[in-house]
Amino acid sequence: MGAEKRWLFTLFSAAFISLLFLLFYSISAFSSPKPFPSVVHYGTHYPPAFAYYISGVRGDGNRILRLLLAVYHPRNHYLLHLGADASDEERVRLVGAINAVPAIRSFANVDVVGKPNRLTYMGSSNVAATLRAAAILLRLHSGWDWFVALSSSDYPLLTQDDLSHVFSSVSRDLNFIDHTGDLGWKESQRFQPIVVDPGIYLARRTQIFRATEKRPTPDAFKLFTGSPWVILSRSFLEFCILGWDNLPRTLLMYFNNVILPEEGYFHSVICNAPEFKNTTVNSDLRYMVWDNPPKMEPHFLNVSDYDQMVRSGAAFARQFKVNDPVLEMVDEKILKRGHNRAAPGAWCTGRRSWWIDPCSQWGDVNVVKSGPRGKNFEETIKNLLDELNSQMNQCQ
Repeated sequence: MGAEKRWLFTLFSAAFISLLFLLFYSISAFSSPKPFPSVVHYGTHYPPAFAYYISGVRGDGNRILRLLLAVYHPRNHYLLHLGADASDEERVRLVGAINAVPAIRSFANVDVVGKPNRLTYMGSSNVAATLRAAAILLRLHSGWDWFVALSSSDYPLLTQDDLSHVFSSVSRDLNFIDHTGDLGWKESQRFQPIVVDPGIYLARRTQIFRATEKRPTPDAFKLFTGSPWVILSRSFLEFCILGWDNLPRTLLMYFNNVILPEEGYFHSVICNAPEFKNTTVNSDLRYMVWDNPPKMEPHFLNVSDYDQMVRSGAAFARQFKVNDPVLEMVDEKILKRGHNRAAPGAWCTGRRSWWIDPCSQWGDVNVVKSGPRGKNFEETIKNLLDELNSQMNQCQ
């Protein structure tokens, strides 16, 4: 009997191990990415692609990762920038977390700035960092159509399938930039004061220096102001960075000594350039709540703002506190995104469950499928394009 029991024990042990192996193989088959990514096609016959510049400061690594996953799509390109005040350890952790995402690892469409800029609040170093990001994305990737600037306190209000589907019907030369030539109080308080941003030349972080005298408003070109959050066409950024015309560089030298130059640099360049001033859609496609009169930053949004955010028809909203519960509502109700997972789209073919990431497998990444939020956003774009066609609100 002893030998028989040992034989039965060996048999059951082998069967149990085989069952575990089969279970593990089944899970791996559903959760492992394809060995080769789907071919990404670019051009007018395919959905548009976006180049995202996502920036943050020390301690924002997790927020940047969450925002990246919320706006991720294999057709897009992403450049992440943790400012120079962040530690190398935090930057390495961010890179490790990014590489742990199967799709990102396979499509290799996310980069992290290795030699970061030192950003000074209200200074020109922010514009310098944005221009550098655009230059990097222009050099690394040839297929994208629009440049989208986000900060770690932003969040999307629709999926990338919705965004790409609606933008498929938009001319790829258009620029979404909130702007006005009516400077109002900003003329005396933002444009005429002379400031120096030490972030340009000092290794340590410090505040801007203010000169004792002001300067007159320029008459060689007209100043424009507006929201610092922009969605710019590839052709316009090529004009700013690679173009032969000296206007972008002349204005850059002027705005180097302006308070909050990101509220006026791109706006002034585009509205003073004859070939681009008719390409401006007067909106930043953001949902924000401001004081009256407005303070330096908009209100922090929370659960009480959710319904209004959804009805707004905006593509993005800001600003949010770290891990605010309203972000969970957006993930669950709009993006259908699980914890530490990319927001799913038509490209994701894996089974949807609590233990399998649907975006660990994929099909044709050149196909997008719009959802309910896309119709609301489509109405927003239609109204904005009607204003554009009537030239009611362009560079005035």
